[in-house]
Amino acid sequence: MIQYLKRGRTAEVKSDDDAKVRATVEDIIRHIEKDGDDAVREYSRKFDNWDPTDFRLSRDDIAAAHKQLSAREIEDIAFAQKQVRNFAQIQRDSMKDVEVETYPGVVLGHKHIPMNAVGCYIPGGKYPLLASAHMSVLTAKVAGVKRVVSTAPPYQGKPHPAIVTAMDMAGADEILVLGGVQAVVAMAVGTPSVAPVDMLVGPGNMFVAEAKRQLYGRVGIDLFAGPTETLVIADDSVDGQLCAVDLLGQAEHGPTSPAVLLTNSEKLARDTLAEVERQLTILPTAAIARQSWADCGEIIVCDTKEEMLQVADDLAFEHVQVMTEDVDYFLNNMTNYGALFLGPRTNVSFGDKVIGTNHTLPTNRNARYTGGLWVGKFLKTCTYQRVLTDEASATMGEYCSRLCHMENFAGHGEQANIRVRRYGNRPDLPWYEPVAEQA
Repeated sequence: MIQYLKRGRTAEVKSDDDAKVRATVEDIIRHIEKDGDDAVREYSRKFDNWDPTDFRLSRDDIAAAHKQLSAREIEDIAFAQKQVRNFAQIQRDSMKDVEVETYPGVVLGHKHIPMNAVGCYIPGGKYPLLASAHMSVLTAKVAGVKRVVSTAPPYQGKPHPAIVTAMDMAGADEILVLGGVQAVVAMAVGTPSVAPVDMLVGPGNMFVAEAKRQLYGRVGIDLFAGPTETLVIADDSVDGQLCAVDLLGQAEHGPTSPAVLLTNSEKLARDTLAEVERQLTILPTAAIARQSWADCGEIIVCDTKEEMLQVADDLAFEHVQVMTEDVDYFLNNMTNYGALFLGPRTNVSFGDKVIGTNHTLPTNRNARYTGGLWVGKFLKTCTYQRVLTDEASATMGEYCSRLCHMENFAGHGEQANIRVRRYGNRPDLPWYEPVAEQA
């Protein structure tokens, strides 16, 4: 039996919020499409109180940002980027170009081709999320993207030096200090000062996520993202203190971030509930985490691990922390998740900041059909074909002709027929008729 000791807000309330965000973003996109840089600057003043001479940083500006960090801070960024780069390169190396003769005289292949230009959004208005520079800019560069534009909002009225430094160390070709919807729209549609990109990536608040959704099709995007989600699957092999830390560690992202405990131990569930309340009295970010927990937090108690698996797959959460006696049961059987964090020695924060896997992951149950951002998202897998012999061209042409006419495509059929005439030595073959099988 599945029971809820705590539930979050209803879907209807969330839907009302989504509608308001949608309308706001539509207006901003229309304005920037019409007025370009003037509209971008207007929204930057309105939302961020930011109106520099140029949103793009010069090399001197970037060097000044580096100088504001200590050697220890730069080393920490470098260590994290080394882990991300290493895993991204391993993933890239796993993707092989293919060329094979699939039929005598027929060669098929595919190539993995990097996109030409990518725009990376780095959140930084509330929390300076410099780790997003590693996850987006660096991964794009490992994939071979030629032009990477990276942007982040100002932090407390100026460029955040750690974000700028991380962008630069990751390999960004252009660095902007520009935030919110206006930033992603400028990169997507282009303005006189910002050349358009082919794809937008990176997390953001609900407005940035909605902007990416509305711009999809005009540009590619990494995925449809909503507020951060975390699911802790635990049994009595761990305690309520650890579960509460892992829940609140992600709830502090924002007031709409779901944090859910899924367990087969009612004692652990109640211990965790009490421990969450205790920690909320001492957590420095409790103002945000408390609202998130009140509105979006849930505790679900199941009888069996099979029920836990069923609930977890139905939730299809972004982050899934598994702290059970048999973590491999969930690794081997779960099908819907953004990323798994297996065992109490790791946690979502490791993945967010340093361990090497990418932290840009699917939310809103999108893990049912996609994984997260990775080096392959920046590559187009494009096929090609060659026909090397007259015999192969004629044979394929005969089959193709008949198949085209089954679909009533006479013009398609003639593309096949003309090759049967020329390469199959059948010059008298009628036009616009299926090729008859030779006796």
